[in-house]
Amino acid sequence: MHDMLPTLLLATPIFFLAGFVKGVIGLGLPTIAIGLLVLFMAPAEAAALLIAPSIVTNVWQMLAGAHFRPLLRRLWPMMLGIVAGTAAGANFLTSGNANVAVAALGVALMIYAALGLGSVRFKIPPYMEPWLAPLAGIVTGLVTAGTGVFAIPAVPYLQAIGLPRDELVQALGLSFTVSTLALAAILTRGGAFPLAVVGVSGLQIVPALVGMVAGQWLRGRVKPAVFQFCFYLGLLILGGHLALRVLY
Repeated sequence: MHDMLPTLLLATPIFFLAGFVKGVIGLGLPTIAIGLLVLFMAPAEAAALLIAPSIVTNVWQMLAGAHFRPLLRRLWPMMLGIVAGTAAGANFLTSGNANVAVAALGVALMIYAALGLGSVRFKIPPYMEPWLAPLAGIVTGLVTAGTGVFAIPAVPYLQAIGLPRDELVQALGLSFTVSTLALAAILTRGGAFPLAVVGVSGLQIVPALVGMVAGQWLRGRVKPAVFQFCFYLGLLILGGHLALRVLY
């Protein structure tokens, strides 16, 4: 990032949109931001821009509730898996192999969108959690390291273990916070998160938060099912485009 102004002008409306989506449906900031940013820059550069706004919004989401300690006791194997998976895939995001990373992101977006459009509901019994939680965490970490997107398969897993709505939102905040911090660590170690990026990333906190407030306002006035359908359909189209970019 040798010229910060074009990056700032490009990233600001993207983070406003990503924050807006998060405000409406409770998640989607990294998915939207990375999905749009990689159309104009390398995946590692896009992931670096994501760090500051993701940390701020996710920490707030993680701590906004009374369930933090019980969730941490239940989900710590998954959190360790996220850290391990992100570390294992560290070289993938910082290797400069943009085509493979973008294609992987496209596939992740398509899976995420298909699950949303199909209203797929899985049920995981408690006896499966001890071994499935770390596995879900490791795969989430690998996807995070390869694409900068935290949602898959963490979101479907947390939905499948039957958490009530408020606990689910807080658990998502916990998962996203761990993923963001792990991603920041590998980007810093790989030299993809220099001080210049820190500044631009920090400036994206404001548009992301403003977008969240606007999204929360709209959520009370528009049927969520209608907006979610349009959102997931857009992700499916964008994911297909990114996945096919590796071919040309």
